[in-house]
Amino acid sequence: MTRSSSILDQPITDTLSRWTYSVHDDDTATVTGLSAGVIKLDGFTSIADEELIALPNGSFALAADITEDHVGAILLGTDSGLHIGSTVRRTRRRADIYVGEALKGRILDPLCRPLDGKTAIKTQQRYHLRRTAPAILQRGPVERPLETGIKAIDATIPIGRGQRELILGDRQTGKTSIAIDTILNQPDDVTCIYCAIGQRQSSITRIIDILRNGGAMERTIIVVASGDDPPGLQYLAPYAATSMAEYFMHQGRDALVVYDDLTCHARAYRELALLLRRPPGREAYPGDIFYIHARLLERATQLRQSEGGGSLTALPIVETQAENIAAYIPTNLISITDGQIVFSKNLFERGALPAIDIGKSVSRVGGKTQHPAYRSVSGDLKLHYAQYEELEAFARFGTRIDDNTKARLERGRRVRTILKQAEHAPQSPKQQIAALLAATSGLFDPLPLSEIGAAEARIQQSIEDADAWIALEMNHTISSSLRETLVRELSDRLEPITMPGRGDG
Repeated sequence: MTRSSSILDQPITDTLSRWTYSVHDDDTATVTGLSAGVIKLDGFTSIADEELIALPNGSFALAADITEDHVGAILLGTDSGLHIGSTVRRTRRRADIYVGEALKGRILDPLCRPLDGKTAIKTQQRYHLRRTAPAILQRGPVERPLETGIKAIDATIPIGRGQRELILGDRQTGKTSIAIDTILNQPDDVTCIYCAIGQRQSSITRIIDILRNGGAMERTIIVVASGDDPPGLQYLAPYAATSMAEYFMHQGRDALVVYDDLTCHARAYRELALLLRRPPGREAYPGDIFYIHARLLERATQLRQSEGGGSLTALPIVETQAENIAAYIPTNLISITDGQIVFSKNLFERGALPAIDIGKSVSRVGGKTQHPAYRSVSGDLKLHYAQYEELEAFARFGTRIDDNTKARLERGRRVRTILKQAEHAPQSPKQQIAALLAATSGLFDPLPLSEIGAAEARIQQSIEDADAWIALEMNHTISSSLRETLVRELSDRLEPITMPGRGDG
């Protein structure tokens, strides 16, 4: 009996030569784990980091933890309808959003879905959420002012376009109000993005009403990831807001982004990292918490003219506990940003609003952006204010002080009163110069503290028709002769309400 020819009778080399090899990417996977905000998937043979994954309930997840055994994904929507064994699908697309002019005046979530009841956003361009920051050679110097309209900031902690200035303080000390006032004070050529992270819906609604009533909504984009939204959306919110702003920066225009606040962002990321079984570090935050904030804020810059000359200014807000600015997240952000505006709970309780602690606040690059006329008036203000606070602390001991020291204390009290400012009442640079010049020149010294506000309003109204103030060039330093002329005009305006020998009563 003869045996028929089979593959076993052929040399192994001939058999291998007839085989073909191919790798098939599996576009689907199965849910093997489900937690509050994250899912565990098994079945993908290949997937990219930060790739969107389509879920059977119509929402998406973000690939965030890729290992040889499984894929951990962050939910960007509800987990309703998901269960162990559900099938998900790759989209082969990184997380991105629509950008462009159509976004202005809209209220959106971090995936650019409308929250204002209007039509869906459809534009020609899309930007990835986590874009790379501009290279060093693409950046230019910060030289133009971003005026907030707030005397205490513009005079002592000036901010420039393209700067990253941190706002930090305890809860309910006025941090958000300062940021909103800055948006209200911007001209039409500055596109503003307000990013609400983990805030209450009532607070977000109030801010939207303020922007609408102030006429700023037409040039503002609101990105909302409230405290009721999944932590994945809260995590992506600041990246989405920055991508929206980068579009305008790359068009050669100026943009301002307010992150309110990055404390909630860090907590959302900590929650996600712990659910993904990443090793916890200090205060249970993952080891890359510094990296994700640095990667975010490094995208704010002033571009060179050869790159279009646009700018992106960042105002991140962070919450402190018991005014502890040395805590983990605040110190991380202080080291990343170009300065900080520190709010004091003690000043807030004493009614010194805005409650900015000028001694602890700093702007590392903004001083170069002040108008020369403004700089000539406010140059020594911060130093004099710090000396006044030192004298005031010394005088509390009840020590006898001479007349010169007493006069410096009275002058300092009036300067501090001038730096007070009502909410949503921004002032122009000339109005601020008039108030500061009158205070530092001693024109308010004869007045009681209770009448300083009325006197300030009087001189600010009067400079509108004063020849010297109309001719004042902000781009030129105030000479000594011009300074005398301006002080004389201010003195003439205050003369009717200044009575010789009148004290503080």
